[in-house]
Amino acid sequence: MSTHARTALVSLLAIALLGWFLSHANLIEVWHHVQRADLTMLFVGFVFVVLTYVARTFRWQALLLPLGRVRFSTTLRATIIGFAALGLLPARAGDLLRPYIVARKEGLSAPATFATVVMERVLDLVAVLGLLAVYAWGFANPTDVPEALRRPIELSAAVGGTAAIVLFIVMWVLGTHPERIGGLVRAADRLLPQALAHKLADIATAFSRGFVAAKSPFTLLVGVLWSFPIWVFIAGETWAVTRAFDIELPFAGSFLVQVFLVIGVAVPTPGGVGSYHEAYRWAITTFFHAANDSAVAAAIVVHLVGFVPVIVAGLILMVQEGMSVHQLQEMAGEAREEEMPHTSDVRLQQPRVSSK
Repeated sequence: MSTHARTALVSLLAIALLGWFLSHANLIEVWHHVQRADLTMLFVGFVFVVLTYVARTFRWQALLLPLGRVRFSTTLRATIIGFAALGLLPARAGDLLRPYIVARKEGLSAPATFATVVMERVLDLVAVLGLLAVYAWGFANPTDVPEALRRPIELSAAVGGTAAIVLFIVMWVLGTHPERIGGLVRAADRLLPQALAHKLADIATAFSRGFVAAKSPFTLLVGVLWSFPIWVFIAGETWAVTRAFDIELPFAGSFLVQVFLVIGVAVPTPGGVGSYHEAYRWAITTFFHAANDSAVAAAIVVHLVGFVPVIVAGLILMVQEGMSVHQLQEMAGEAREEEMPHTSDVRLQQPRVSSK
């Protein structure tokens, strides 16, 4: 699918989801709720957002350490630009740009750097499910979680936790046996054309080498320990902004809401527009009995507080780096080519990003 066709498709999806989100709301009442929001709690939400990106930077530094020592400033700038790109570009391009920028500035292997972002996603899964378990088995009010939904939530947490353990094992195997993985794929030349089998083997070997960080139990432990504060801060932003609208959401209750917001953000619309809003509205009205108009107003502001500051900061850093949004799209394409190579011969090109 061409870039323009993909952009048009995700734009239509975002519009459709946003239309559904607003379809049963009284927009005048929604605006009144926004006007009455508690500014102090909105500021608290903003502080949680800042803490989230600082913690993300420290975690990523820890995951990158087996590849080489990376400067905090480089990691922070790449993190902010990457997450800004998630809000500006479709297809989660920011997840490709972050490792691309760091690899260019610090002279690291692009596939290996990209693998640390994959590891982050697994660690995020562990933290989100861990906090869900804390809520479900420690703080959940039976009146908040209907019995028909309690069992599926507990089962999902158990299944997701098992999947996370399996993914850790897979990453360790990939990181410790890249040549063996390539050899196993190469053996497919008995069933596939030899040239195709060898090409697939080269891709498998290059990708497996990217999981060198998974070989270190200490690195994974540090990554896990940083992941829980990250998601407590993310949940804190949701809690603070929700409370700004006088919606009765316990702090631990935001751990449950986060599960649905993660699902909403996973929809490939820029910044989760539409899907994020509807996920929040559904969760906050279903489990915490908020009025629909109040929930719609809070969803809009929760999204703005969570996404707008990083997008603004990312745009400022892009100006400093001499980049435009169009160039960001081009870089995402280059990152896709380099971080998912077609051969095992991964070479770094000359840096295209300023090393300010």
